Amino acid sequence: MRALVVDHSDAGPIRFADVDEPVPSAGEALVEIRHIGLNFGELNYVHQWPAGAVHGHDAAGVVVRAASDGSGPPAGTRVAVGMAPHAWAERVAVSPASLGTVPEGVDLADAAALGIAGVTAFRVLRKRSLLARNVLVTGASGGVGHFAVQLAALAGARVTALVGSPERAAGLRELGADRVLTDLAETGNRFDLVLDTVGGPLVSQAWSSLAEGGTLHLVGYSSGQDTTFPSGALFGFGEPRSIATYGDMTPTSGELTDLLGLMAAGRLSAPVGLRGDWQDVGDAVQALFARKVRGKVVLDVA
Repeated sequence: MRALVVDHSDAGPIRFADVDEPVPSAGEALVEIRHIGLNFGELNYVHQWPAGAVHGHDAAGVVVRAASDGSGPPAGTRVAVGMAPHAWAERVAVSPASLGTVPEGVDLADAAALGIAGVTAFRVLRKRSLLARNVLVTGASGGVGHFAVQLAALAGARVTALVGSPERAAGLRELGADRVLTDLAETGNRFDLVLDTVGGPLVSQAWSSLAEGGTLHLVGYSSGQDTTFPSGALFGFGEPRSIATYGDMTPTSGELTDLLGLMAAGRLSAPVGLRGDWQDVGDAVQALFARKVRGKVVLDVA
């Protein structure tokens, strides 16, 4: 079967290859993949995976063989695959712990956009009550950012979305952002929670805008830049502020189910900024790296 594998050469980060058919264990379902969801991190930091390995973590498809131990969904079930290894292939062996059943009315392509981006936003934002709280989402035009803006607004937060340029601000107010900024200096607000996907100097700026008792969650570093705090910036009076890292790779089935339920109810939309055929994955990767995509890239598996 065909799959997208890790390529460490200058032609990378991924390439098509013929690979062996997956052999599911007793606790794995065999899923025929219909769509894959690309993420900036897994492509930009591809050196963290061995060359030739089937790559990717997010997809959606149909169960063609249920797990033989009786766990998970039966054959014929439409499923979203989230944070599962080796997902960018025609067929994948997946633990039910990484599957969410896709309800009627939810497009499989939209379900493929959830995975890392949707689950990351969901897990960070549910750590505290957001009702009437001030929330800042940096890199709000990306996949995690689009989901975070919607979920924070659903939870009753006052949402500020920060983007890199006016062109990348399109649609964020419609998703629930109260304010959309291109420079954090444009606001004097103090934020109870910051979800940062950018890293670099912006982390220090966001820290200075954090309210007493607030938390700055670091979920990405797309800027690739270092963060430097001015002398004394980490000292303060009042209720302690905190910086929290994120790297939760625990099973995603529960969160996928919740997110898919919100999509089925019309309360959450998939931020698919580029849809195409996986034969054109090279062009899609270039567009993602060039910051030409708002939201997620979803490719159809022929």
